[in-house]
Amino acid sequence: MGDSKKLVVYGATWCPDARRSRKFLDDKGIAYEWIDIDQDPAGKDYVKKVNNGKVIIPTILFEDGSTIVEPSNEELAEKLGI
Repeated sequence: MGDSKKLVVYGATWCPDARRSRKFLDDKGIAYEWIDIDQDPAGKDYVKKVNNGKVIIPTILFEDGSTIVEPSNEELAEKLGI
């Protein structure tokens, strides 16, 4: 049930919502790039840019350029069409 869409998940290891989103994607076999904003200043800057200056994670970037912020598993599944 893999998906060819390229996802980028911006988050932090300490964030329970980021861990949940990653587990959901892993369980569904969906490939993504993980960017830990605590280790990647450019990633943190991107999160701030798309969230009006706020650090809100997880912020998930889709191949089409759209983002979803702090999604529930249901919202993520809907966005992915699964």
